[in-house]
Amino acid sequence: MPLRLGIDTGGTFTDAVLVDDDKQIIAAKKSLTTRFDLSSGIGDVIGNLPGDLLLDVSMVSLSTTLTTNSVVEDLGAPVCVLLPGYNETQVRQSGLLEILPPQLVVILDGGFDAVGKQQQALDEDAAREAILKLQDQASAFAISSMFGTRNTSHENILKAMVTELTGMPVICGYELASSLGAPRRALTAALNARMVPPVKELIGSVTKILEQHQIDAPLMIVKGDGSLASLENAIEKPIATVLSGPAASVIGACQLSGLQNAIVADMGGTTTDVAVVSNGQPELCADGATIGDWQPMVEAVRVSSVGLGGDSEVRFAGHKGLSIGPRRVVPTSLLGHLYPEIIPKLEAQLSGMVSARSNRFVMRLENNQALLQLLNKTERAAWEALTDGPIELDAVVVENREFARALAKLKRIGLAIYSGFTPSDAVHVLGINSHWNKQAAELAAKIWMRQMRFLYGFGKWQADDIEFASRQVYDLVIATIRRLLVEVGLSESEFNVGNARSEQLVDLITKMVIQGASGEYRKALFNLDFAGEYPIVAVGAPAASYYGDVAESMNIGLKLPEHADVANAFGAVMGSVIQRAQILVTQPQHGSFCLFSNDEPRQFDSLDAARSYAEAIVVKQAEQKALAAGAKSPQITLSYDDVHVKDDIDGELFLESTVIATAIGPACDWHSA
Repeated sequence: MPLRLGIDTGGTFTDAVLVDDDKQIIAAKKSLTTRFDLSSGIGDVIGNLPGDLLLDVSMVSLSTTLTTNSVVEDLGAPVCVLLPGYNETQVRQSGLLEILPPQLVVILDGGFDAVGKQQQALDEDAAREAILKLQDQASAFAISSMFGTRNTSHENILKAMVTELTGMPVICGYELASSLGAPRRALTAALNARMVPPVKELIGSVTKILEQHQIDAPLMIVKGDGSLASLENAIEKPIATVLSGPAASVIGACQLSGLQNAIVADMGGTTTDVAVVSNGQPELCADGATIGDWQPMVEAVRVSSVGLGGDSEVRFAGHKGLSIGPRRVVPTSLLGHLYPEIIPKLEAQLSGMVSARSNRFVMRLENNQALLQLLNKTERAAWEALTDGPIELDAVVVENREFARALAKLKRIGLAIYSGFTPSDAVHVLGINSHWNKQAAELAAKIWMRQMRFLYGFGKWQADDIEFASRQVYDLVIATIRRLLVEVGLSESEFNVGNARSEQLVDLITKMVIQGASGEYRKALFNLDFAGEYPIVAVGAPAASYYGDVAESMNIGLKLPEHADVANAFGAVMGSVIQRAQILVTQPQHGSFCLFSNDEPRQFDSLDAARSYAEAIVVKQAEQKALAAGAKSPQITLSYDDVHVKDDIDGELFLESTVIATAIGPACDWHSA
């Protein structure tokens, strides 16, 4: 019987499932993700599946949170961005200088106006000089021209130049987004380029493992809208896989729970992602997905994502008191599980003077060659030393401060990661979870409590009352989840929660929901119930530890379906290939219609003629994109997004129409379908 193999590579765990023709999970396994060598964790999880069943795999599909996590944690490879026609103000607005060093953001003469006419000739000499100068400092290139969606010629010229001079990965802004908004399109292109190396490494690791297990089957990857794409498509446009993991979890949660209306909450190691599903369909972001502090122009499932996971660091946040995340650390309970030799070192820390470096061990995280090439001799030596296992930061500061600074640099640029006290440690202390090393969790809790008291003057718990302190952390996780759910509910009502006053309202509504659920707040004129017909479907490895209390405290239904901890991997094999193409037709002056496609805008005397021409182009483009993404026999539908205005003299006037072709096809037929 043909089987599908679903794989999900998250920040903490890598999951794998085998699914039969009846869409039932017949085998499921988990292993720790090994970020510095992804093939190790992937090999472990696939190797634990029944070997005889692997020979029946007819398709493999992969979802991942690595791209989402890289945005949330502000990690990624260095890239060079070429910007014809931009100015300094637009560069600042884009946010590029917050993720890249200034020398890698290059403004060039060039660009177009709103109707696709050249404003300045492209300075090809300056472009060539910049490409040759910066190629050794970057792992990929991104290009975004002013009004590049109205005329693509400058971006295409630069892309050909990068390919000819360097052979390095390169992407154009118009290939990723068709909307106006040059600063956001530039950021989208840059974020995409930053993700090429990790996605390429991930796909290479999976391919290698599949070959070792003699699995000869098509390999697909989940995009942020829940659809599937081929490897080539994913490597070229990895930003499309942002929210791949959450999208797969939404699809998997709906299938596992059998619910048509639900709040899907996916809690992983780094983030908590919440999506609302109505009539069996999650809503897509019309204006681009919001991930952390960024909103790239990429279509994805509408998910509210925050840096709250089992591995989020519990830290002191000034007047706010305790805060959790968004920085991810290695839970000390996990570190002790993997390396029991750290236990005596934790005991020694507990008996000595506490410092900000207590509880801190350094481990390898990524294996990014572009970043490794930028290390100096000491930093390279520190990187090599991490091969032997975690290094105690407090001890190395005493022995060799230069070496300690090198380790801190590795962590800062994303090549290494610290350990710390996390919600996962707290639930080990409380006995809610027992997967890893409880002794390490308890020692970490005691050290963390001393840090809070002696370094920050925070905490009124008794000296060794680790259960009370851990309960406080647990309660903070619950409170953060409840607040996120209310924010999602308000967003569904199109209420903007982006300012201080509305944040106070969120706090007030959350308090009222909790009081109402407990019976404390029941008034004749005002009752507040939340998500009456939308139960929570909680998935992800840490979800079972928290969502029972969340649902009870808010009086919401809860479903923890079987296999909830591998919902992402299951959802990875449930999607279809979906590709879209669109063209804008405008009426810049009465009776003249302009169509924007590729290098030159085209003029037409009638709307029907312009639309007919646009339809032929987008149908062909959507079909080609779907086939390239791995679809079989895609079906194509046309839709139109028209904009009209009413004029007192002329009546209703046509302004513009976006002609959209959507191609949908299976990546591999379910034999029972």
